[in-house]
Formats: sequence, C-alpha cells, structure tokens
Amino acid sequence: MKKYRFFSCLFLFPILLSLLAPLPVAALEEPVVYCTNAVLLDANYGEVLYDKGAYDKAYPASTTKVMTALLVLDAIESGQLTKDTVVAAGETRMQGIPSGNGYVTANLKLGEELTVEQLLYCLLLPSAADAANVLAVAVDGTVEDFVAHMNRKAGELGCEGTHFTNTSGVHNEEHYSTAYDLALIMNAALEYDLFRTIIKTAVYTIPANQWSEERLYYNTNGLISNWTYSGYVYDKCIGGKTGNTDEAGRCLVAAAQDGETLLISVILGSGPVEVSGYADARQGQLLSSSNLLEWGFDNFERVTITRGEEPVDEVTVTLSRQADSVLVKPQGSITRTLPKDLDMDLIESEITLFADTVEAPVEAGQVMGTMKLFYQEEIYGTLDLVAVTSVERSELLYKKQQVIQFFQSSVVQLILVVVLILAAAVLLKVLVFRKRRRYRAGVGGRRRSNYRGSRR
Repeated sequence: MKKYRFFSCLFLFPILLSLLAPLPVAALEEPVVYCTNAVLLDANYGEVLYDKGAYDKAYPASTTKVMTALLVLDAIESGQLTKDTVVAAGETRMQGIPSGNGYVTANLKLGEELTVEQLLYCLLLPSAADAANVLAVAVDGTVEDFVAHMNRKAGELGCEGTHFTNTSGVHNEEHYSTAYDLALIMNAALEYDLFRTIIKTAVYTIPANQWSEERLYYNTNGLISNWTYSGYVYDKCIGGKTGNTDEAGRCLVAAAQDGETLLISVILGSGPVEVSGYADARQGQLLSSSNLLEWGFDNFERVTITRGEEPVDEVTVTLSRQADSVLVKPQGSITRTLPKDLDMDLIESEITLFADTVEAPVEAGQVMGTMKLFYQEEIYGTLDLVAVTSVERSELLYKKQQVIQFFQSSVVQLILVVVLILAAAVLLKVLVFRKRRRYRAGVGGRRRSNYRGSRR
C-alpha cells in the first residue's frame, strides 16, 4: 500500500507545480467605456483591436458629417473644386433641418458667399448642418444627389451597415450606420491633410463680410478644446467629430497618434455618467474615447509571427526513384497588431495540404499547402507550405504510367471492346465459312465414290 501511495505522490507533484506556476496571459483587461457601441481600429492596418457591438445598427448623429467632408475633399482632390472656391448659400441650405430641435447651424444667409475651406470649418468644428447642405450642392448640384453619392461612397469603403438620408445626421429611422463603418469613413478622411488640420483646430475665425460680423467657431470635441467641456483634453488626440441627438445619444469619432501608431475610436450611444471622485456628471463619450485610445496604445504592438524553418508535414511523391515523399515547411511571416502580453505559444496552427500525394517532379519551394494561424476564434493569417527539397521524375516510371493510363482511358477501353467484338465476329464468320466449305466438299466426295454405274 505504501508503494502505491509513493507513486501517487510522484504523479501529484507536477500537477501541484503547474497550479502554482503563473498562467500565460491570453486576454487583456477590458477598457472602461460608457456606451452601447464602440470600436478601436488600428488605422494603419485596418485591424480591429476592440469591439463592443461594433457591427450593430446605430444612429450616427452628426458624426455623419465626416462622410460629408470626405466627399468635398474628394472633389478638391479631383480638381472639381478647390479649397478657395467661393460658394453661395442657396435656397436648400436648410433643407431637411428641423427648426427648434437643437440642430446647430452657421446661420448662413441666402446668397452668402464663403469659400469651401471656410464651409468645411463650419461643418466640422461647430457642426453646422446648413454648411453641410451648401457643400452638398457645390459637389453634386442637389442635396438628393449628394446623399446618393454618400451611400455609393460608403459601399466603396466597405461599409456594409450604413445608409444615409441626409447630409448632416438629422435623425431618421433610415439614417444609420455602425461603429465599424464610421471608423472606415474616418480613416478615409484622415488621408487628407486639410481634414487633419481642421479637426485639430480649437477655434477658427471667419472675417466679417456683408452678410455677417466676424464669427468665431469653436471645436466641440472635448479631447481637443475646453470650449464645450473642460477637463477632457487628450494630448495624443489629433481630432475627431462629435454627434448628439436624443435617439443616438452622445457620440464621438476620434483619432489619436503615438509615434507611428494611429488609432481611431468610435463611441456611440453614450451620455453623462457618474464617476467616482468627480462631483459632477462626466461626459461618457469623452471618457470612453480617451480610455479606449490610451488602452490601445498601452496594450498593443506590432508583432511578426513566424513558424521557423522546420518541416511540419510531408507529402507522398510518385513517379520517382529518388524519394517517395517530400517534406514541407512554412514560408514567410504574418505581421499583426497584438496584445503585448500575448503568449505566442498560444497561437495555434492548422495545416491544409493541397493533396496527400503528388507526382514528380517537385521543385524546392513549390507551394504544397497552407498553414492557418489563429488564436481562439480570430484568424491572424495564412502561411504557404513549401517543399523543402526537389524530387526528380523517373522517365521510365512516367512512361509506364502513361501506358497504363492510356489503356485505362474509357475511350480506349471502348475502342478495344469494339475491336475485340469485331475480331470475334470476323473469326466466327471465318470459322463458320470454313466449316460450311468443308461440309460441302465432304458431301460431294461421298457421292462420287459411291456411284456404281455400268458402261454399255
């Protein structure tokens, strides 16, 4: 009995050690966000780092104006407009904008002339809805055509959950998007230097003209300016766009940069929240954005994943006297933005060979299959599996196989059957013909030999 207890202790000892050893970190602590929908995007590589209902339908409110600005910037890029093009505010400047519902306007007068650049500042800093309509007409002639243009552009960017009905984000049941789609739109707009310049500006001045006195427009993004909300400025933020309706809640699309890393956060469906240590209610969209962006910078890095040069499988090779199989190894690498504390040993692989057996010749480096790398349900990428060595073909075995395959062909086999049938028919006919001739010859001979006539 003591003997068995001794062995039981031996087996139990490593189990206890494994329980005491630190476990590999496989998941990050969740960031603190106060919203219904959120996403964090690595803008340089289009990779989602955080997702909270990021693909669910939501109302974008005035974050819609990022798409409006994007189409204007496209028009400048194509030469259709310039930033100095003078545009007059027309009859449709207030089209679709309800009065008295809190929607911000620049109070543009009929016939008032501003440059495209000035209108973009009106659009993106105070979030003027009338500026959106004026710019829409400048680009496409009518507000309706511009809205159709917005939806086409959304499709081109890969936005699968977005539909616009107006230029500014006025609430409509059919005007919706997703956090992920808004990140894609923001990423496209960030390609323009003028957009970056505008969204990081705290205050902009439009000089007095015949329609108005000098106007100062302040950035409503609390991560950039203290004008609307104080105490939220985030030094890494390079700008963004706010939004706010009763149905959408408080929203913010923001971008931040730290070195070469550019992140985009989208917060939808937020509002005032009570936070320990603060006497007043805090702005959930601003806290969530800065929390999410800083969480991304603190916890992620660009990682190159490889699987070394060691063979991982083999493929049977026929038609060769040199070798009956060839080893395959992974080739190349995958670069992803991953948690800094992710244990690379946790990344699993799945091998798929194109075929279990191949015919020689095989060239070294020839792609024989793939290796998928993944962690839990997320696929990081795929590596090619290539032949380690070359395998030459035996011409004798190759010709032998050609002969065998020739006779195994259904067409050839059918021809052979027909030939055999015809040969058999001819042979049978010859045999029958000969038998008949022999029979006739035999009967005629007997008659001659049995005749006993007498001469007279």
